[in-house]
Amino acid sequence: MHSRSYIQEQKLSYQQSLANQLVTAVIILNAELAIVYANPAAEALLNKSLYRLYNTAAESIFAKTSINSTRLKQLIATGQEFTDSDIVIELNESHRFTAEVTASSVEFAQTPHVLLEFKQIDQQKQISLEVFQHQQWLAARDLIKGLAHEIKNPLAGLRGAAQLLSKEVSEEQQEYTSMIIEQADRLTNLVDRLLGPNQLPQIKAHNIHGILEKVCQLVSYSNGQKFHLLRDYDPSLPQVECDQEKLQQAVLNIVNNAIQAIDEIHDITIKTRIASNKTIHGKRVKLAVQISIIDNGPGIPSKIQDTLFYPMVSGRSNGTGLGLSIAQTLINQHQGKLSCHSRPGHTEFTILLPLKQQPLNQTPLSQENEL
Repeated sequence: MHSRSYIQEQKLSYQQSLANQLVTAVIILNAELAIVYANPAAEALLNKSLYRLYNTAAESIFAKTSINSTRLKQLIATGQEFTDSDIVIELNESHRFTAEVTASSVEFAQTPHVLLEFKQIDQQKQISLEVFQHQQWLAARDLIKGLAHEIKNPLAGLRGAAQLLSKEVSEEQQEYTSMIIEQADRLTNLVDRLLGPNQLPQIKAHNIHGILEKVCQLVSYSNGQKFHLLRDYDPSLPQVECDQEKLQQAVLNIVNNAIQAIDEIHDITIKTRIASNKTIHGKRVKLAVQISIIDNGPGIPSKIQDTLFYPMVSGRSNGTGLGLSIAQTLINQHQGKLSCHSRPGHTEFTILLPLKQQPLNQTPLSQENEL
């Protein structure tokens, strides 16, 4: 029969081994709220080894969050654990993440300590947000379709009546009927633009870089000296199943949106890559082509970022708010995803297109010829 001390040693050994194997990040603070232990998952999450974290004050990690020294000291005194979600931890400008943090009181060597468990939720939060935004966008599209039907029918009747009336009135009065017809046509055109493209895409295999080069030519001709256009292409990309004209229009709308948002010369970069294990509208996609349109302009106002792809939403006073909405419709027709992340000095639109074939190890001849 084993002694109590032997069993206790085995218990501590297993606990140490288990903590090191946990996917959940675990940090232990002493009574002075300094770090005395961090498991490998915590080291990876904080991008620092235990050697560098040891004896670091907890406040340096939780600065500007709801978890402060007062709450942690109260936890040690009362033993009442707590959990906070959506804690944004910013260690430096390039290392920022959102986590759910659970704090509980534990004892080591008969001394009270604080056990902190971190669960990074950026990806889950992003997926939930994208699914919600997609559902909202679909609802907005359905609403617009219903309104369009109710608007276009009376407009057609109004236009027809004005045409008949113009035959019965004098030439001076025909000026008024002409105005009615002109404004009815203008409103009909606006409704059609709100609805976006209705034709289904004509899917064929295309060299994605040939499509992007066409966009580069178009914007360079019309906006010569307003920006620096940079290319960062992955030459190993295979051909993509897409509608060439629709995809070109979607990218062109995004690039034009970036050009119109800048007041002085900035850089616009078009980048292509292979992306793996991406989630597109709640579905996991093994491989996708990723097209990124990046500019270093002023950024998109935060108040419209969640509704950026809705019709009639624009950050410019003279904007129609239709370009990005149409781009979203075109990408959705390809079973793809269009998203945006923006902050001052960096705005990135990302297009994900599901890929059916494997990427090639070298540039296909067709791609070399097109470029």
